[in-house]
Amino acid sequence: KPHLKKDALLVNTAKGIEVKSGKLLQEVAAEILPGQPYAVLSGPTFAHEVARGLPAALTLAMQADESAARAAAEALSARTFRPYIAYDTVGAEVAGALKNVIAIACGIVGGRGLGENARAAIMTRGMAEIRRFGLHRGAKSETFLGLCGLGDLVLTCSSPQSRNMSVGLALGGGQTLYQALEGKRSVAEGVDSAPAVRQLVAKIGVEAPICEAVAAILDGEIDVDQAIDGLLNRPLKAER
Repeated sequence: KPHLKKDALLVNTAKGIEVKSGKLLQEVAAEILPGQPYAVLSGPTFAHEVARGLPAALTLAMQADESAARAAAEALSARTFRPYIAYDTVGAEVAGALKNVIAIACGIVGGRGLGENARAAIMTRGMAEIRRFGLHRGAKSETFLGLCGLGDLVLTCSSPQSRNMSVGLALGGGQTLYQALEGKRSVAEGVDSAPAVRQLVAKIGVEAPICEAVAAILDGEIDVDQAIDGLLNRPLKAER
């Protein structure tokens, strides 16, 4: 902190929620570095593909300062790395955190052999949960249709390369959480985000049954089959 210039731009590339407080990372940053310019860089990007120079597009979310946003986008862009500017840091962080929880659910579906129909349903209804939570926190609805929303959800929920989906695949295949995480050098952020999300949605009254089911599985409160039965037997309702 003593060595950081006051006008230096903080660019958050992490995806999660502070577990104990339930705060978004921009709220944590504002406490530690009040008044510091802040941006969120988030989207459908596997790190090893970016490192190899394969094409990627993602969201650079900032506050409503067009000149600063364009300068930051220019600084971060490369021939195969294309940031799109958005003015919704809350939506970008909510989408990035919650899609990891939904990816665990999609992995469980895959590990249990429940089929592609079920995975598509989890992704779609999962996005409804992400959007509901985000709107409650003041996000913009259109953010969840962008690269940091729909784009990142599709990537994370569609490939075993995803750290979070791979954990779900292991759980769906019958492993314990300890077994699913044992020996992994990478971090599956959804494992920590799920209990934080469950606490938050209970507190604010937002409906998020998929996120809650994932958190209950991770905490050992219910098994995979009980979670699936619980979701399938929920009361029928309108889609919107």
